[in-house]
Amino acid sequence: MSDVRHVLVLPDRDAAEEVAEELAARFGVAEEPQLVRDALAGEDDAEDAQWLVVVEDPAGRLDPGALDEFAAEYEGWLEKP
Repeated sequence: MSDVRHVLVLPDRDAAEEVAEELAARFGVAEEPQLVRDALAGEDDAEDAQWLVVVEDPAGRLDPGALDEFAAEYEGWLEKP
């Protein structure tokens, strides 16, 4: 089975950091998720940046539906592969 990578899109850094911390508690994610700032195309203002939380799921055991619902609690969503 190939490695699975889930990308959660969050509205700001604070939400992304909370989600990254909560992933271990709620989903048992062992590896530290990666936070990536994603400036919207054509936007120079840092306030308009979204943040991505990249979760490696080598065993493919995380439920995308549950991750999407989890991200929605922080006004975010799971990016469709």
